[in-house]
Amino acid sequence: MIGYVTLGTNNLERAVAFYEALLAPLGATRVFESERGVAWGTSAMAPGVGVMKPFNGQPATSGNGTMIALVLDSKGKVDDCHRRALELGGSDEGAAGPRGEGFYAGYFRDLDGNKLCFFHMG
Repeated sequence: MIGYVTLGTNNLERAVAFYEALLAPLGATRVFESERGVAWGTSAMAPGVGVMKPFNGQPATSGNGTMIALVLDSKGKVDDCHRRALELGGSDEGAAGPRGEGFYAGYFRDLDGNKLCFFHMG
């Protein structure tokens, strides 16, 4: 149902470097690129994640209560991706681990304060 999500940034170069390093090991490549932003996905028709300078020209802000959750196919990948996000300068919002029966997740904020989650079901 979701085609793509975009996260606002105030420093496009820094955000692109962060997401490029974070998403490449998951097989994501650039599926869109413009002077305002970049988006990654596993194909142009699969859900994607992008970082963009806001269209209205105002500063980007993180949404209180807004979070993007990215599904992975193993707990090990959740651990690896959460650790990679922190190594790339993201901040921890909840270490990778079980969050109830069958749900395993790690939470972090990117360099612009946007909250994301890597998770695995099962």
